Amino acid sequence: MEIIKNKKEIGSTESRKQTLEIIEAGIKSVNPKTLIKDSVMYDSNLNSVIINNNAFDIISGRIFVIGGGKASGAMAEALEEIIGADNITAGVINSDDEKYKLEKIKIIKAGHPLPDRNGVKGVEQMLKLKEKHQINEKDLIICLISGGGSAMMPCPVETIKLKDKQDLTQLLIESGASINEINAVRKHLSKIKGGQLAKYFFSSRVVSIIISDVVGNKLESIASGITVPDPTTFGSALAVLEKYNLDSKAPKSVLNYLKNGMEGKIEETAKEVKNVDNFIIGKNATALEAMAHKAKSLGLIPLIVSSELSGEPAIAAELMAEEINKGEYSKYNVIILGGETTPSLPVNYGKGGRNMHYTAVSLLALENIKNNWVIASAATDGQDYLKNVAGAIIDNNSLSLARAKEIDVEKYIKNFDTYSLFKKLENSLIKTERTGTNVGDVVVYLLR
Repeated sequence: MEIIKNKKEIGSTESRKQTLEIIEAGIKSVNPKTLIKDSVMYDSNLNSVIINNNAFDIISGRIFVIGGGKASGAMAEALEEIIGADNITAGVINSDDEKYKLEKIKIIKAGHPLPDRNGVKGVEQMLKLKEKHQINEKDLIICLISGGGSAMMPCPVETIKLKDKQDLTQLLIESGASINEINAVRKHLSKIKGGQLAKYFFSSRVVSIIISDVVGNKLESIASGITVPDPTTFGSALAVLEKYNLDSKAPKSVLNYLKNGMEGKIEETAKEVKNVDNFIIGKNATALEAMAHKAKSLGLIPLIVSSELSGEPAIAAELMAEEINKGEYSKYNVIILGGETTPSLPVNYGKGGRNMHYTAVSLLALENIKNNWVIASAATDGQDYLKNVAGAIIDNNSLSLARAKEIDVEKYIKNFDTYSLFKKLENSLIKTERTGTNVGDVVVYLLR
């Protein structure tokens, strides 16, 4: 199955075609169903679920499935196939797609990047499983977690309305705050984040199967660490708002709640969780390794630079261009990296995403390179903030083409309107549908 829907149009040269093939190989390698099938087994004789060679015996207990994120639907479908629907008592998953065929696990379509009412209802149904089925210490709770889970599993505290949480999320996204910083705030406004979901289901054994989209793969940050002890505090959350000058813009209910927490009037998030195991089965590095393997199969010489690309996309793109200009990677003709950048947006910004912005800045930054080159940057979930656009691809002829068309590249970059830039440039936007996975972004430079 082809992930890039317009590969023929934008893969107009051999180098462009190879670059897109490398990107596709990375995304395919983190297909949730493949990752689950490679990591999970079920022993019907012993009634055991085996995850990454760790056996969890059910004995006289039952299996329940909960969780959320962009990959959770595909993960749930694979899990039912492996364990068998008859061996799962019940489950509820929040996902961004309802297309999956499931018997025992219910899917709730939840919003992203802003939390919505459906997401809240889904979490409520997850929590109700405990009382409805009288879940106890003999039972196993399998929690399927993936990128997007923070937004898709909203459970705001009573004093904060969903609208306030939506407004705050939008402010944080636009501020340039890192995902770790955003989640430090989210955790302190939620009933389940920051280890509180695991605490709720204690004394049952909780096992989380995780596909990470977070740079550095910190468990406490992936989907806001719903089954992991939280090292952050109410003070940490307030510090994030102050750092990005959001303390004067955030809803009053949020500020009051965080201040009350800082004063000890509200209980902190979970600093310890018991009877919990967390397993990462897929991450950005998984995709990068598959991309390097694909490049080798094409007769190219690849180098994986990093899976921790972060910060402002413009700065990251300029830094990579500078290193390439200096010849730091002259022994290789394919440079691979990944992660997730976080742009600080102006008040009036246009249409685009972080991958498109990274590629647009590279258009200018790579101008003086004498080699023939191609660069593509893409979101592994298939959505570079915009639906069905994963990112962009350009080559050494793109800038001269832009100038021939009298396109003011600098203006589009300044206005964060890079979708419009690449639409005018033509044959640059990487068009996809939802991939059903999410391990952040991937970038490929191909140099001839």
